[in-house]
Amino acid sequence: MIQNIKRGWGFARVLVALLSLGFHATQAQSSSPKPNVLFIVVDDMNKWSLQNDYPPLKVPNIKKLVSQSLYFKNASCAAPVCVPSRAAFFSGKYPHHSGVYRNGPDVWGVSELLPQVEAMPELFKRNGYTTWAGGKTFHVALPGDREKNMWDNKVFHGNYGPFFTGRGHWNDIKPWEGPDKDFTDVVNADAATVFLAQKHDKPFFMYYGLYRPHSPYTAPKRFYDLYEGVKFPLPPGYDAKDLEDVPASGKRLSAGMDMVTKSGKSQEEGFQDYLRAYCANTSFADWNLGRVIDALDKSPYGKNTIVVFVSDNGFHNGTKNHWAKQTLWEQADAIPFLIRLPNGKAYTCPQTVNLVDIYPTLVEYCGLSVPKQKLDGQSLVAVFKNPKAKWERPGLTTYGEKYSSVRSERYRYIQYPDGAEELYDHDKDPYEHQNLAGKPEMKPVLASLRKNVPVQFQKSVPYKNEGMEERREARQNPGAPAANGGAKKKAGNKKSRN
Repeated sequence: MIQNIKRGWGFARVLVALLSLGFHATQAQSSSPKPNVLFIVVDDMNKWSLQNDYPPLKVPNIKKLVSQSLYFKNASCAAPVCVPSRAAFFSGKYPHHSGVYRNGPDVWGVSELLPQVEAMPELFKRNGYTTWAGGKTFHVALPGDREKNMWDNKVFHGNYGPFFTGRGHWNDIKPWEGPDKDFTDVVNADAATVFLAQKHDKPFFMYYGLYRPHSPYTAPKRFYDLYEGVKFPLPPGYDAKDLEDVPASGKRLSAGMDMVTKSGKSQEEGFQDYLRAYCANTSFADWNLGRVIDALDKSPYGKNTIVVFVSDNGFHNGTKNHWAKQTLWEQADAIPFLIRLPNGKAYTCPQTVNLVDIYPTLVEYCGLSVPKQKLDGQSLVAVFKNPKAKWERPGLTTYGEKYSSVRSERYRYIQYPDGAEELYDHDKDPYEHQNLAGKPEMKPVLASLRKNVPVQFQKSVPYKNEGMEERREARQNPGAPAANGGAKKKAGNKKSRN
């Protein structure tokens, strides 16, 4: 009996030891460092860099990043213009919930929703992260000390310059021969490399917002020199008759090609100037983001940092008879969207993700507590584990009340406030030349995609100096949706307003 008791005590000691080992292993696992985040956002970059469908373009750093990342080939922005797009991914709320549909100077102060949400960097800071930002963030001032309190560094926002003429963004398409530090993107890339070289005792959330390739198309001369002597082909998908089967409400969103011919040059000559300028500025953006990623990879943090690279919206460059963005078609709504995990595995993912999905993805991946608001997006962590994971929800882009564009893996469906519709089959028609909405055989597809259009749209937020803003926008953007969601009746030329 004594021997049995001793055996029992021996078993108990072994059991206690095993449990202790398990506890310590769990403790060690739970105390492992949380992942860092490097979130890079470029401005007005289309998917040429990722699709390889514009051969002259030189973007070696983006191509390298593609070789290390999950590439979401069917990704969409929430809105095809700067302020509402950024409000969406920083808040995790769609424009039809926030009421922010277009650019305005004070939307974070006057929206009923945005003052109540916990913006992405605010949540990271509450969860013990060091927060750092540089460059173009919200693109508007936040009320009070809100932005100051969400970042641990003093953010250098800078501006779009340098400018040559002082006559607006679209007149400056000239190589810059001054110092690189005349550009905000360079100053903040320098600051980012300094931050990454420092010792950090806490995990960090780092946001680097570039102004390029947005106009003005000034870039250091060496980036223009990359394209010296190049004969630029027409933009892929360009068709001078592309709008013939587009409803009137869609045609009003296209500004024509006066943007590239207003200097008195022919359209062919204008295309050569503007395509060279866009490519030079895209290569300039590529160089800057490459420097920051290289600094990360040389630091002690590269193996524990998730890198997210996106554009806030796409860009037409001539397709649909339109140079800029601010439309519901593929070129304005589809965006570069790359996520590099620490394992660096590359895969082309078909899921129809959206910029609003970044917030819930980082919450889950970094193990953060939930934010104050319910997020509209869907976490991508399941896709990280299985790049072929099923994804039920199509991409949604809105540009004004009741202006909706829905992107499934195969189709893009567009609905306007007057009920007009467009439908394109991307398996057969990637540049959306043939509107199938009137085809009887497409009725089941239309019925399926219509279900994803929001039933309710939050009323557009009031804008500071709204009367003046409306008059100016009517002059500059005759086709753009108005603040109350109505479309301007008179078609005409439109300038992109950031």
